Amino acid sequence: MDQQIYVADMPVSGIHADKKRKSAFQEFWRRFRKNRLAVAGLAVVVLYILMAIFADLFFSYNFITQNQISNAFAKPLTSAEIDDGNTTAEHLYILGADNFGRDILGRIIHGARISMVIGFTTIAFACLIGSALGAIAGYYGGKIESVIMRGTDILLAIPNILFALAIVAALGPSFQNLLLAIGITSIPAFVRLMRASVLTIKNQEFIEAARALGARDFRIIVRHIMPNCMAPIIVQATLGIAQSILSATSLSFLGLGIQPPSPEWGNMLSDARSYISYAPHTLLFPGLAIMTVILAYNLIGDGLRDALDPKLKR
Repeated sequence: MDQQIYVADMPVSGIHADKKRKSAFQEFWRRFRKNRLAVAGLAVVVLYILMAIFADLFFSYNFITQNQISNAFAKPLTSAEIDDGNTTAEHLYILGADNFGRDILGRIIHGARISMVIGFTTIAFACLIGSALGAIAGYYGGKIESVIMRGTDILLAIPNILFALAIVAALGPSFQNLLLAIGITSIPAFVRLMRASVLTIKNQEFIEAARALGARDFRIIVRHIMPNCMAPIIVQATLGIAQSILSATSLSFLGLGIQPPSPEWGNMLSDARSYISYAPHTLLFPGLAIMTVILAYNLIGDGLRDALDPKLKR
């Protein structure tokens, strides 16, 4: 009788699998870090995520939403007295103040929390729904595929921002409606990408072997097909986060997203556009925040594409 050999209470096969996973990740990281722009983008995104997590340690939410009219349009690196209703204190406006005297740096940091939540939540929703629909369409084909793909084509025929505008305008401007609108408009890209990936995999030998062993369709899709389609989905998700953040700021800029006085980058730009000649710093710094985070996510997406594409492995 064959006996399984254990080393330090672990099967030898388990050790080999663990080493294989580690080596696969090490190979991925080795390839990813060769792209210095992608690593720089990752550093920027990590910085914004840390800012979002620890925003309250830098500035309290009450402080960055409380008006200090006497300090309106304070220039960067200007010290001024602030009044919290009970006491007054000296405060340094590192990036200046907006038209209500609110600290721009504090609002950018708290705005990062809103933007990151929007980006990750909407793309997680779109990835889950879109990948499931794409996998079903690609695996079963026929009428099911026709219905799913024609619905996807209809959504793709409408520009994302216009479709999101229509949803938010119909349901009303709120955080939940903004998430729903951006999430729905992000689904079609994942549907088409997953379907294309499934079509290239579903007739391969290991899928036929799973069918021959009696595996059900659900198990084949979830355990065998979808894991082998994750590389392009991960890349699309990274790029999709950038697009979601941009869509959210656009809707807020138009007055249909996050409503003032909540610190969101889009409504910060909307408030500052009237004062661009008098106080350009009120527009410049929120714009730079949007630009850097969008650029960083796109650089990460390019790096992931290069690191995960098997055609580029040599």
